[in-house]
Amino acid sequence: MTQNTSETHSKYSKVWKCPKYTLNDWHQGTNERRRNTELQHQLAKQILADSERLIEETSEEATKNRREVDHQLQVKIKDIEFTKEQLERQKKQMDLEIDALITYKHRIETALKSLSANALDICHKCLAFRDCRLGLDLCIDDVEHEIVKETEIITGVNSLLLRTLEQVNEQIRRIRAQNYTLSRDLLDKANVLLIDKHNLLLNENSLNLSIYHGGTALDPATITEAEWSAHTQANIDAATKELNICIPLRAYIDAVLKQVIEDLWSQNDAVNEAFRRRIQEYKTEKSNLERSHFECVRQIDEMKTNIVNLEKSIAEKERFMALAHTRLGNRCHRENVELCRDEAEVYLVDEVNRIKDAVINLQQMLAEANATLRYLLRTQIQIEEDINIKNNSIKIDEVDCMTLRRSIDYRSY
Repeated sequence: MTQNTSETHSKYSKVWKCPKYTLNDWHQGTNERRRNTELQHQLAKQILADSERLIEETSEEATKNRREVDHQLQVKIKDIEFTKEQLERQKKQMDLEIDALITYKHRIETALKSLSANALDICHKCLAFRDCRLGLDLCIDDVEHEIVKETEIITGVNSLLLRTLEQVNEQIRRIRAQNYTLSRDLLDKANVLLIDKHNLLLNENSLNLSIYHGGTALDPATITEAEWSAHTQANIDAATKELNICIPLRAYIDAVLKQVIEDLWSQNDAVNEAFRRRIQEYKTEKSNLERSHFECVRQIDEMKTNIVNLEKSIAEKERFMALAHTRLGNRCHRENVELCRDEAEVYLVDEVNRIKDAVINLQQMLAEANATLRYLLRTQIQIEEDINIKNNSIKIDEVDCMTLRRSIDYRSY
């Protein structure tokens, strides 16, 4: 109140100091001030009305915008959750496929180890054993051909399995790389879900809200929604492509292992059958040799008896020869006319000649008998050597090789 009084006094002082206006000026000034005042009142009313309307409109628009943003966040969350579920299903399939490929890899490695450390080693040992055969038995027979063929098949199978193992390792590497890409995408999706779900829970009355006053724009995103969808779909498509490669690869490995096992068992049966036939040949030949040996021993015994009989016969003939010679000698003592060539003389001379021929024949037969005995003895020794060779061959094939081959097991890998 004191201040208003001072201002009024100041105005009055100024009025007194300024020139006086006319009454007309007063009326004009008063009317003008009245109009200005009314205009200001109307303007104030308009501003108040406009302000109230603008406040109401902006409040409605802010609420509407917030609701629209909430709706868009909900839509985005659903899209992300749907895409995330797709990625999780795809990643689960990838994880299962990686485990399956690792299992197939172990199957191939087990097959390689078994073939190299078991079957191939046994084949080499069998060949080494059979190199210890003796005499004519040390020949390249059907058994050796089949073992060499089995060795070549095992070597070829090893090469095939090594190439297949390289394919499996490469596919595992590729699918793990793609699985890592899916994992990164899933992490990004999980992160954005946390962000958008948190944003969806916020409202204008939430605590810890702040206004950004920085110079950097709050919308740094440069990737379009189409590009976002295309990126995720590309990851899913790439994973599907790798999965589509894995399925026929595993089928191929199954077929390869099945065919390999069939081929190996078939050749194993062929080798065993060749061994069976060869062992039977050895045993048959050994039986023949044993019969020949028995016959040879029998003939040797008979020949020895025959030689004794021939020697006895020659000795006996020598006694008859001595008798005839003695008689002829005694008759040489006849005298005069009595020393004639009578029948007794003729028979004695003939007897001597016959005994000589008999002794010559007996001696010739004795020589032949001795020669035959020596041949039979050499034959006996040769037969015994051949029997020992057959025993050695039978031991090598039936005992050493076949016993060793029983440990071959081409089981289903």
